[in-house]
Amino acid sequence: MLLVFALAVMLWGFGAAMRVRRRARWTMIALLYVVVLALQVALPPFHPVRMATGESPAFWLILGGFALIVLAYRMGLRWLSGRAQPVSAAAAPQGDPGTFSDTELNRYARHIVLREVGGPGQKALRDASVLVIGAGGLGSPVLQYLAAAGVGTIGVIDDDVVENANLQRQVIHTDAHIGMPKVFSAQALMEAQNPFVTVRPYHRRLDADIADDLIADYDLVIDGTDNFDTRYLVNAAAFRAGVPLISGALTQWEGQVSVFDPAHGAPCYACIFPTPPAPELAPSCAEAGVIGPLPGVVGSMMAVEAIKIITGAGTPLRGEMVIYDALYGESRKIALTCNPACKTCAPHTPPKETT
Repeated sequence: MLLVFALAVMLWGFGAAMRVRRRARWTMIALLYVVVLALQVALPPFHPVRMATGESPAFWLILGGFALIVLAYRMGLRWLSGRAQPVSAAAAPQGDPGTFSDTELNRYARHIVLREVGGPGQKALRDASVLVIGAGGLGSPVLQYLAAAGVGTIGVIDDDVVENANLQRQVIHTDAHIGMPKVFSAQALMEAQNPFVTVRPYHRRLDADIADDLIADYDLVIDGTDNFDTRYLVNAAAFRAGVPLISGALTQWEGQVSVFDPAHGAPCYACIFPTPPAPELAPSCAEAGVIGPLPGVVGSMMAVEAIKIITGAGTPLRGEMVIYDALYGESRKIALTCNPACKTCAPHTPPKETT
């Protein structure tokens, strides 16, 4: 077996020294493979030549199968590139419908080969706009993964600045950005990660004066805040705009994620939490603490829900909540129902869709 690999290396090296084209060198190695496989099949067991070239044809058949899979994968990517009519990154405007540059096709290839996403799903991501409330613990992974996934327009609103105490869990920010507004710190990393997305930073607090107009400008809103006043404000504005709301929360070792979407028959946030809990029952992360990776886990789940809603893949967590316990490595899902007495959505909630 080692003899065959040594011969393959020698063929490749000799071809390179003679400036033989790569395709010709691969052809020579393929011919060597065919010869070895033929010897393995034709010669009797324990023949010296067969023993020197691997003893069994099974190994070479498996190796050839792997090589065929890799070759088919590469040919598939080339076929997808041809179907997409690629143009150069400089010549293709970000808003030009129906075209992706070669760089974008290569960047999103692992999405495009997923049957639940494909080319149409990736185009839907590029055409989508998502507003993220908060650029802290939950906002950090949400913003990073939405940008990496190719969501075309991402808004982020936060009035806070980066502090040293944030860096234990808010991984979108760096030590060099301490003192910088979080929205601009996040924008810098997102644009460095993916120059094909548009980031809209809003360095201010979300209040009732702007909530309705701002949220109505987006297809989807993600709430990563840590105070109940803002959560109720976002929920009400999202309901009025008919925009799905992905909400997450953290405390110490536990996190939760849900999709509140009354327009599709799911409850709203106020259905499940009609009144805020007493302050001592829901302390902030600064008061109660939070394990560093937990926001990454929960925030990544929120980003996945956003991608599912935009692309139509799978089943989003409408009317359901996932609760993740990091301390014991457990997760559970609970069903949520609309509250007929909800002051936010009950008078206008349509009947739940059935499939």
